[in-house]
Order: sequence, then structure tokens, then C-alpha cells
Amino acid sequence: MPRQTDHMLARYAAEIEERQAFIDGIVEGAERETRDLTPQEMELVTRSRERMAVCNEQIEPLRDARRIASESATRVAEIATLIGGPNDGPTTVEYRSAGAYIIDRWRAGVGNDTARARLEVYHRAAAHQTTGDNPGLLPESIIGPVVSFVDSNRPVVTLLGPRQLPGGSWSRPTVQQHTNVQPQSAEKTELVSQKMVINKVPVSPVTYGGYVNVSRQDVDWTSPGIMDIVIGDLAAQYAVQTEHAAANAIVAASVAGPSLGTGANTPDEVAGAFWGAAGAVYNATYGSGRLVAITGTDMLAQLGPMFPPYNPTNAQSAGFAASGFGTGPAGAIAGIPLYVSAGMPANTIIIMSTAAFEAYEDRIGSLQVVEPSVLGVQVAYAGYFATVAILPAGIVKVVKTP
Repeated sequence: MPRQTDHMLARYAAEIEERQAFIDGIVEGAERETRDLTPQEMELVTRSRERMAVCNEQIEPLRDARRIASESATRVAEIATLIGGPNDGPTTVEYRSAGAYIIDRWRAGVGNDTARARLEVYHRAAAHQTTGDNPGLLPESIIGPVVSFVDSNRPVVTLLGPRQLPGGSWSRPTVQQHTNVQPQSAEKTELVSQKMVINKVPVSPVTYGGYVNVSRQDVDWTSPGIMDIVIGDLAAQYAVQTEHAAANAIVAASVAGPSLGTGANTPDEVAGAFWGAAGAVYNATYGSGRLVAITGTDMLAQLGPMFPPYNPTNAQSAGFAASGFGTGPAGAIAGIPLYVSAGMPANTIIIMSTAAFEAYEDRIGSLQVVEPSVLGVQVAYAGYFATVAILPAGIVKVVKTP
């Protein structure tokens, strides 16, 4: 019969397995994107590792005690077998065939006590015990990890490569007017002269954050542990909000470019719009940065079937793979890698140079404070995030007419 020690050992083992699966999921996401773990991910891995170490410390003495108890029970059973005499009757009887049962009935009828004892045991009414008779002894199993449908990927922010936030409000210097160089009209004539004007673009970071007040009982009694789940969800919501902020800022700073007409467009029409927008970006940035395209999930039904991932010979694109959406480039059109982000507005494609737009971030991460008066733990997650359009002309918007 399972003991309470067995239940506790099983709970610790399940928690270790669950936290290892949680760590594997974080590492898998980073490996899929070919990047290092972020500070927030490292914090979650460290917390899970520390909890696994605590569980292992708890398991060792319990496992030794259970092993000693099991060995003792085995020895007691062996001693009981030696003490029991040959006259002890059977506790259960199973007949190999109907014929064996009939023979015992005949032997019992002629006075065979052994056969009579076997028949008595065989016909004895047994009370059948099922799980419905003892619900209080059945532990409720919770199989982790917790299912949560939140897309914490940040294709746009990752594409921009957020830089370290320097502090409070600051300015980004940009050249408004360059110097000038022209052919000399004749010998000894004065050359052209034009001063260089450098302006500044003000940048003000925005604080993103949220908090939850968790009871101490919820912290101590939940399995999987509620604190890691709450912190992970707060971090995911932070990622969602900052991704939307970056995408909306890019669209707001963009300039109008080619448009796609109503209804289904052809691959040549889409590629033509991409080429036109790329030309405008090159003209504004003189080739600085990387040329990329960004669109929202609503455009998948338009672009996916238009550029299938098979037989791309002489096609405008090597094709799109649905598995790449949300994690990086989903494909390319006219040689321009296309990123798909849930933060982008509908019917919009952005063609831009990565030199035309920047993002800055300083992640605070999780903060905790104990409230002794109510036995609570208040946990928050926050960070500072800022975007700046260095050169709006290097961000071109292609609009699809519904």
C-alpha cells in the first residue's frame, strides 16, 4: 500500500521533471532562434535550477527511509512464511478447468476435507473494493507544464536588436544637411561651400510593467509552483506589449509607398511593389543597414499561397514556410526577407532599412516584496522601452486595399 512518503517522493520527482521540461522549453526557443538566453530567460532558468536543488535535498533522506522500510517489510514477510505451518489453508483458489472443479465437488461429497476447504474458499463472497469507495485516498494529478497560449516572440524587436537604454530622456543626433561637393567651374574659381547641419531627435523611454499579489498559501501549496508561472506570464505580456509598441511606431514613422489593389494580387504585382519600395529605401539610406520587410498575420492568407515553398524555379520567391512565422524570416520576396509579427496593423507591409529605426531597452525583470500582515507576496515585472525613427524616408509602407 502506498505510504505518504511515496506520495511526497512522487511529487518531488514530478516537480523536478516539470521544471526540467520548463528549462528545456526556454533553451529550445533560444536555440530555434540561434541566440543566447535573454536576461529574463536566464532568471527563470536560475529559479528553476535552485528549486530543483531544493527538491533533490528533500528527496535523499526520504528515499533512504523508504528503502529501509521496504527492506524491513520484505524480511517480515519472509519470517511469516517460515513461521506459518503446512496446515494453513489456501487464501485464494483458481481452477484450471471446469473438470478440475467437478472433481473437487465429487471429492467433497465423499468426505475429502481438503477439497471441501478449497470449494469453501472458491465460493466465499468477496467484497470488491474499487476507486469509487475511497476517493479520499486518490491524489489529484496535475500534468505540467501549464498550457498558456501567449506569443512571447518579438520578431520586430529581435530584428531591430534593441540597444541598452542609456538612462532617462536623451537625444539621437542625425544629419539634416550634408556638406556639398560640385565640379569647379574654371581654374582659380571658388569651390562650392555648404555647412553641415546636425539636429537631434528626442527619445523618451516608456515604462512597461504589471504586478500580481499572491497569497503565501498559493506559493507553498501549488504544484507546479505558481510564482514561476506568474512571473513567466508577466514576462510574456511585457514581450507582447513592447512588440506592439515597436511595430506601431515603425508604421507611424513610415512614408507612403506602392499600393496593392483590391482582391487577389499576382506574384508579379506583389514583387513590383516590393521593388518600388526597396528603391525608395535605397535612395533615402544610400544602402545603409539591412533591407527587410515586415507584415502582420492577416497577410499570410495573401502571401502564403501566392509563393508556395515548392518548385520555386523562375519564381519571385523561394516560397514561404508556415513554421517560420513568429520566429524569424518566413521567406523572401524579390530577395527581401519577410518577417511576420502579430503586432503589425492589418493590410500593411513595411519595407525598411534597419538603419532607419532603432529600439532601446532596459529590462528590470521581476521584483518581489513580502506582505507579512496578509501573508502575501507581491511580484511585479517591468522594463523601460524606447523607439526612435532615425530616417522616416528609409521606412516605406505598402498598403493592401481590402
